[in-house]
Amino acid sequence: MPDIPEPVGSFVAAVNRHDEEAFLAAFGEEGFVDDFGRIFTGRDEIKAWSDVEFIGARGTMDIESVEADGEAVTVIADWRSNHANGRSEFTFAVDGERLRSMRIRGAH
Repeated sequence: MPDIPEPVGSFVAAVNRHDEEAFLAAFGEEGFVDDFGRIFTGRDEIKAWSDVEFIGARGTMDIESVEADGEAVTVIADWRSNHANGRSEFTFAVDGERLRSMRIRGAH
């Protein structure tokens, strides 16, 4: 697996071991998920989305590539879950030790 800058590396590890608490704790208080244009802000909304489509769907990220540019980290991964599957682009905005956001799009 390619080297992944923190805190994104720890986030990916938490996702792959289906650790909901570590997954949610990775986001700052104002953190949000942008899943193909659907926005989920704050711990409660992120958890409700994740319960169905991410951690609750037993999702895993098989990392193909990582690109870091300042506070942005883009990860291309083969996403596998009980909800959806496919090669995806995950772009993280990093704010210190927390994630400000995670944007998910299809990878080309």
